[in-house]
Amino acid sequence: MKVPVSWLSEHVDLPAGTGVAELDTVFVRQGLEVEDVLRAPATTGPLVVGRVLEIEELTGFKKPIRYCQVDVGNATPQGIVCGARNFAVGDLVVVALPGAVLPGDFAIAARTTYDHVSDGMICSSRELGVGEDHDGILVLGTDGIEPGTPAAGVVGLDDVVFDLEVTTDRGYCMAIRGIAREVAGALGAPWRDPAAATPPAWPGEPAWTVEVEDPQRCDRFSMVAVEGLDPTAPSPWWLRRRLSRCGIRSISLAVDVTNYVMLELGQPMHAFDRDALRGPVVVRTARPGERLTTLDGVDRALDADDLLITDESGPIGLAGVMGGASTEISGSTTAVLLEAAHWEPSGIGRGVRRHKLPSEAAKRFERGTDPDVTVVALARAAELLATYGGARVVGGVVDVDTRGPRPEIALRADRPQAVAGIPIGADTVIDALRIVGCSVAPEGAVLTVTPPSWRPDLTDPADLVEEVVRAVGYDEIPGVLPTVPPGRGLTADQRRRRSVGRALADAGYVEAPSYPFVGASVLATLGLPAEGLHALRNPLSDEEPLLRGSLLPGLLATLARNLGRGQRDLAVFELGAVFLPGDGAVAPLPSVDRRPDGETLAALLGAVPDQPWHVGVALTGLREPRGHWGPGRAADWADAVQAARTVAGAAGVELTVRAGDQLPWHPGRCAQLLVGDTVVGHAGELHPRVCAALELPPRTCVMELDLAALPAKAVAQGPHISAFPPVHSDLALSVPADVPAADVEAALRSGAGELLEDLRLFDVYTGEQAGEGQRSLAYALTFRATDRTLTRAEVGEAVDAALRAAGAVGAVRRG
Repeated sequence: MKVPVSWLSEHVDLPAGTGVAELDTVFVRQGLEVEDVLRAPATTGPLVVGRVLEIEELTGFKKPIRYCQVDVGNATPQGIVCGARNFAVGDLVVVALPGAVLPGDFAIAARTTYDHVSDGMICSSRELGVGEDHDGILVLGTDGIEPGTPAAGVVGLDDVVFDLEVTTDRGYCMAIRGIAREVAGALGAPWRDPAAATPPAWPGEPAWTVEVEDPQRCDRFSMVAVEGLDPTAPSPWWLRRRLSRCGIRSISLAVDVTNYVMLELGQPMHAFDRDALRGPVVVRTARPGERLTTLDGVDRALDADDLLITDESGPIGLAGVMGGASTEISGSTTAVLLEAAHWEPSGIGRGVRRHKLPSEAAKRFERGTDPDVTVVALARAAELLATYGGARVVGGVVDVDTRGPRPEIALRADRPQAVAGIPIGADTVIDALRIVGCSVAPEGAVLTVTPPSWRPDLTDPADLVEEVVRAVGYDEIPGVLPTVPPGRGLTADQRRRRSVGRALADAGYVEAPSYPFVGASVLATLGLPAEGLHALRNPLSDEEPLLRGSLLPGLLATLARNLGRGQRDLAVFELGAVFLPGDGAVAPLPSVDRRPDGETLAALLGAVPDQPWHVGVALTGLREPRGHWGPGRAADWADAVQAARTVAGAAGVELTVRAGDQLPWHPGRCAQLLVGDTVVGHAGELHPRVCAALELPPRTCVMELDLAALPAKAVAQGPHISAFPPVHSDLALSVPADVPAADVEAALRSGAGELLEDLRLFDVYTGEQAGEGQRSLAYALTFRATDRTLTRAEVGEAVDAALRAAGAVGAVRRG
């Protein structure tokens, strides 16, 4: 909302010495953010108002030229050459005399042109920097200003415009009336309400018949008819100047007047060409198949939720948003039907977004307007049309008013003090509420407050508290840091997640969190089920309406995005929650006007899905960089498995790895991750079809592990340190190729008994010498006792026992 200070000062008696900085502070204190402070371009030197006395038409040139005698308040008129033709003898114009410098460093001097001496220049609005019109010079009218009067104040060169950001709950500040009230309240200055005038009692029957079919969405609809309007009458300069300073383009007198009243009172209006209307006006919702061509020339298909203004021909306006082209004011319109109404804000907002049709009127209606001023706005518009266009009101006013009484709010007088934490007496509370327009009836410790008609945002005691604290001043509330209560630190799950994240980061992975939303098409590509996943009612993207059940879609999207930006060697991880399929329970939509009851809360909690934390990694490119030491090493399935071991080590659990078969992994290069007998995840290479579909490099590797499924970390026990020497022994086994190394290791450990201190696989051989369908596994065993030095016989017995146990899984000792 742009607010010219000259217009504001007509309604508020600003204290002497109130400058731009003081007003800026006032606006900010009242909760109105100042986006910008706008000033007209600088003009120096003599710039005055002149009256055209004579016009001599010069001929013999390529274009029409005039030589004018202009009274500028001196003893003799100034002779000025001008090419514009939109002015006549007697008109008041703006004259830049020799020595003036206009915006753009355009210096004015007396010079000979078209065989005449031009002693100055008659200016257009664009040359003065107060508008964009350059088709003709700026005409100020014919009366009211003496020639020679300095023109800076007349045309607004010394005016300042505040560009304010108005929040959605402060719709009344989208008008000079609302801004004036705020400034007057902040400064304690007198002000004049432009809506306080009593509308005239127009005699006669209403000039039109109106029916409102949906009073819930339009509780007041007012119209008045005027005729005898001069369609050629221009809008006065002062009105055009104010519209321009507020960012609205001048169109015609009738349209300009409705826009001016909207800016002044906050009541948007519409002017219909009365001769184009057919039959009674009906306010209703759209019917199937109806269409409307709006003023912007677009033919729009209407929705059943659209609220319309119609006549016998069909829709003639999209209520509160934009009028229709069929009843548009034209250059020959002499009879006008003025409309002002109060519409339901949410319905207007839905219509704006549905048709992608924002307008100045809709901005105000969807924030809430004052239903008390519809007839006042009609009277103000009719007065301006009569003054500047010769129009007269015919018939009485139409005023369909179905409003009920305004609701009352009970407020304890001590509640603002309790909320703000500073002393606020009951008298201060009452005064603050009355300043914003509320009616207050004290009844002991409780105040009965009736909000004003222009404040639909005041619905609860908390809203009234906010108004009181705002009046007292937010800067009066001291900043006090709250006392932090002692806590118990991080939970065990939080400590585990942090340990896992640090361990992966230390291993060279980069954390890349992603949004938890996925689409069914990506899940189908990965071979992951979409059935039972939870769908969002209002997703950010229609292509990703589901809550993820796996981290892989986000991790692989991160890989693809970085590869597309030129990265080649990537190792990323993510720690995050996934959302498991539930029993199909749908969460209810509780009302916002009261606290949900116990049954609703139970239903809401019952619909919340299980959200275990998973950890996942994805790798592609080189795992070890190339350099002078060698060619580097490409990431493979073993790196994904090692990432799982890193996670298990940080979580303090033992992880078992065996061959698996799970999409989206390659069936021959997929490892199943187990803790005990519980499968907690998978690791390995992606299936080639998945890599091709997602445009990822072949043999991209991923791992995903259910962190929540890992058992709690046992209390760490310090190892017993033996003072006796260890005994080392190597053991080479021939094992069937389909027997997992983990099974062999488990058998060796169980057979070796308590003397075995350490067991490590240090070599795997699968060449011809291993035999058909066999492979060689070589283990290093370390034996030690805590109370003695082991003998060769004891170690031999332990090795033999380990071999017998390994034989149960098909392993035999190689010679």
